[in-house]
Amino acid sequence: MNLLTRRRFLRFGGMASAALASGFASFAIGGVKRKVVVVGGGIGGATAAKYLRLMDPSIEVTLIEANKDYYTCFMSNEVLGGERSIDSIHFEYSGLEAHGVNVVQDWVTAIEPDKRMVRTQSGQNFAYDRCIVSPGVDFRWDAIEGYDAEVAKKIPHAWKAGSQTRILRRQLQAMRDGGTVIIAPPPNPYRCPPAPYDRASQIAHYLKRHKPRSKIIILDPKDRFSKFDLFLDGWKRYYGYGTDNSMITWVGGAAGGIIESLDVKTMTIQADVESFRGDVINIIPPQKAGRIAFQAGLTNEQGWCPIDYLSFESTLQPKIHVIGDSALASPMPKGGYVANTTAKVCAAAIVADFNGSRAPRPSWINSCYSTLAPGDAISAVTIYAYKEGRIIKVEGSGGLTPLKFDAAMRAREAQYAHSWFNNITADVFG
Repeated sequence: MNLLTRRRFLRFGGMASAALASGFASFAIGGVKRKVVVVGGGIGGATAAKYLRLMDPSIEVTLIEANKDYYTCFMSNEVLGGERSIDSIHFEYSGLEAHGVNVVQDWVTAIEPDKRMVRTQSGQNFAYDRCIVSPGVDFRWDAIEGYDAEVAKKIPHAWKAGSQTRILRRQLQAMRDGGTVIIAPPPNPYRCPPAPYDRASQIAHYLKRHKPRSKIIILDPKDRFSKFDLFLDGWKRYYGYGTDNSMITWVGGAAGGIIESLDVKTMTIQADVESFRGDVINIIPPQKAGRIAFQAGLTNEQGWCPIDYLSFESTLQPKIHVIGDSALASPMPKGGYVANTTAKVCAAAIVADFNGSRAPRPSWINSCYSTLAPGDAISAVTIYAYKEGRIIKVEGSGGLTPLKFDAAMRAREAQYAHSWFNNITADVFG
């Protein structure tokens, strides 16, 4: 699919969502006050809350989120590279309140499926007819010896944007010229597969301008990653990859990239072949579903949440739906756009159920942009469909940026990336 066609397709996707919302509004049954409680105000939860109200204004929607505001993970790497301010990825919930969503700032301590009740740290109780859980990801802190939540205050993961982004940015600014940055991506599955390599590119761009004698080492448990050839080609073009002067060194799993332990005092990572010392270390731990999903009995043995693909209702707990990164929705990746599109499918299914209709047959879009250097972005678009109880990739759909470099095309991709950011955040929080 060429770029123009892809752009039109994405525009159509937005129009389809709007049409879906307006179509469902006519399903409201007068006098019936259904209650939906949404746990988690990230991209998935905020989208679901907003679109429930758009599709059926008779539904009483409560969104419970511990934080009063939200920082997007997507585009946070541009903050690390100095191309974007942290304020530009900051969003509040006033837009949802304008749509009639009751936004509650509190910690959810328990979800009780048998009582259909959500309980919070402050002692509030919220009854529901349906509950949507969008808990994001949590980390497997026991996976790397010497690395835990307390150590992460000094050795940041920056995989949840906000304060962690600020810590890593300040460390990069304070690092000496000639220092070493170590980035340790997690094993699959994890949130946003290309993001560690986008991060390496953004940091390399910053170092090239301000600390040109510095190096980046990527210690990766995988032997390939998303957009592999496109990233390596870009690193060769901008950062000397593959030469003696390369700013970036990537060490895959087979070559010794699996890390075993961290020594905070010496800033040393022990990998399975050799040790590496860094001036700045960014460890992105292995991941699992967010904490509340475990408490509510929504997770399987692998630590993720199995769901029915038509409605994203949990297969383990009735009347509870799981969306976003915690849901098992393979072959779709975990990421912001998937959270957004699955939230709309979930909302449509709940509205249909409330109004005595069948859930619409869903389809989903994932669009993902990565930046190699300012003005040079790459993208992947994939369309998914529901077939015989499974999610499948639609054959021949979507597209990937061509490997052959075209400066004008890449510049357009960079423009599209920023437009995508503006559009999705307006869709979620506006």
